[in-house]
Amino acid sequence: MTPRRPTRQVTVGDDRVGKVRIGGGVGGTTPAPVSVQSMTAGYTHEVDTCVAEINKLAAAGADIVRVAVPGKNDTQALKDILPQVRVPIVADVHFHFGRALESVEAGVHKIRLNPGNINDRKQVEDVIAACKDKNIPIRIGVNEGSIVERRDKQKRLKELGGVFSDNKHGHFLAIMITKLEEYLDIFYDNDFYDITISAKSPDPSLVIAAYTEVSKRFDHPLHLGVTHAGPKETGTIRSVVPLGHLLASGIGDTIRISYANDPVYEVEDGLELLYVLGLRERVGVDLIGCPTCGRIQVDLFTLIQDVRAKLSELVLPIKVAVMGCIVNGPGEAEGADVAIFAGNKRGIIYVQGQKVANVPEEEILERLLHECRQFEEKVQRGEAKLGEKVVEIAPPDPIGELGSGFSKIAAGEVDQPTGPTQLTVGKSE
Repeated sequence: MTPRRPTRQVTVGDDRVGKVRIGGGVGGTTPAPVSVQSMTAGYTHEVDTCVAEINKLAAAGADIVRVAVPGKNDTQALKDILPQVRVPIVADVHFHFGRALESVEAGVHKIRLNPGNINDRKQVEDVIAACKDKNIPIRIGVNEGSIVERRDKQKRLKELGGVFSDNKHGHFLAIMITKLEEYLDIFYDNDFYDITISAKSPDPSLVIAAYTEVSKRFDHPLHLGVTHAGPKETGTIRSVVPLGHLLASGIGDTIRISYANDPVYEVEDGLELLYVLGLRERVGVDLIGCPTCGRIQVDLFTLIQDVRAKLSELVLPIKVAVMGCIVNGPGEAEGADVAIFAGNKRGIIYVQGQKVANVPEEEILERLLHECRQFEEKVQRGEAKLGEKVVEIAPPDPIGELGSGFSKIAAGEVDQPTGPTQLTVGKSE
């Protein structure tokens, strides 16, 4: 992991909904944790539905939520929406600067402008003045889909000639950087620096190239994302690959994973990305499970999903390992606080390396939940520490302890074990 690049720090929110700091390091500020954003999928002017969606995203862990305000009915709705939510709200303004002014008046916490759609200097300055008066930051969002000229046909043909040339990325990077510089000059001329920047594309390689180049030229916090990444089934890879690469390279201060799906998944996957990179302190259980193979003797797929659902009630980052057999289980679960190795319709449960139970398959779920709850309570009382093994995990007997025994050896279903796990003659199941 490359250390985070220093940026100017921006604050979003207020005392009522809470303040989220983005970026940091410049001017002696302490870098804030990378924040997770998402966007509502419904119409903003449908107040009750919008409020419910915002609160659902906040409950899932979103630090900031963005809403679209294409019409006056949307900005008017903000006055009813904002008092009912407890997370900073960004108003996404695309085609009319008046929506930004109305959003500021309604009390929104941040404005997102698109240089490709609002580029009249006087209009931009009016928005800057309104935001400056209210101490509201602005995100400048440069997307590949909006920076190519649409109104001037001759200019568009020239740009498209560059798009389909061998130097596609170089062409778009030049457009992005140029439009950013031109737009930022307006902000700088008006002494406004509470800015974040995004430079998105549906092409993951262009996303990496764009943010890398932008990070070299500007010290404003960067909001990472991939535009129209697609359904979750494919969009996960399309989003996580470039965002993971950039974050590991020290680039990025806030993220949004975009899916054509329930935006709650965007929040969950965004947080998980930050957790696994060590950029956020995990909240809740860290669940790992083996990918399964021909050795498993329990319904591991169902067990994993059931365990995930049941353990969602825990708040501490307990590491829980669910393994389908004992071949790789001990090694893979070595660092787990609570682990289970499944065998012949049975499961052996360990807590920090100590074996605590050997139960039939139908009792695995409830016993595992019981042990996790007890362990969490011990940690909360100060009687145990996360990630601290009590003893080394000793691999269980691959035959007798998991329900095989001499009857299977006699039937030729399994071989007599050798080595340290060899059964003693006369040992019963």
